[in-house]
Amino acid sequence: MSSAKRDRKLIESRRRRAARLFSKGFSQAEIARRCGVSRPTALRWYRAWEKSGKKGLEPGYAGRPKRLSDSELKKVEKGLLRGPQAHGWSTELWTLERVAELIKRMTGVRYHKGHVWRVLRSLGWSLQRPTTRARERDEQAILEWKKRDWPRLKKRQGLGGRLSS
Repeated sequence: MSSAKRDRKLIESRRRRAARLFSKGFSQAEIARRCGVSRPTALRWYRAWEKSGKKGLEPGYAGRPKRLSDSELKKVEKGLLRGPQAHGWSTELWTLERVAELIKRMTGVRYHKGHVWRVLRSLGWSLQRPTTRARERDEQAILEWKKRDWPRLKKRQGLGGRLSS
């Protein structure tokens, strides 16, 4: 859904405009056109306006309510920034299962691992795959091996000087 459709101020201004137009006697089709909404939406608004006046057109909650409050999200993010090992896991790798468990521990709210990415994305986190390099990797020793041993190994040919296909 586009951000314009979810913008609360835009929704409120459309509904206020519709209420003014309803009170002036405009048709639902004309209101739908002028407010940039579908005819079924204009009909629904008209019925709400007819029943309760302007109060009937006050927008309700747009979409499903959030399961975590802003303060709970901040608490979860602080926990994420501390790292998995600070929470008892053996490696410094966050998985969706681990994040779901962290959220449950810190807030009591259970998330399926398939939905945890929405929480992470709302916090500005993104998917990052770890590099597969060992921590013990010695860059200097690798450079020396490339200079000393690799050229010698690379120049060797098979038996009889024939090249392999």
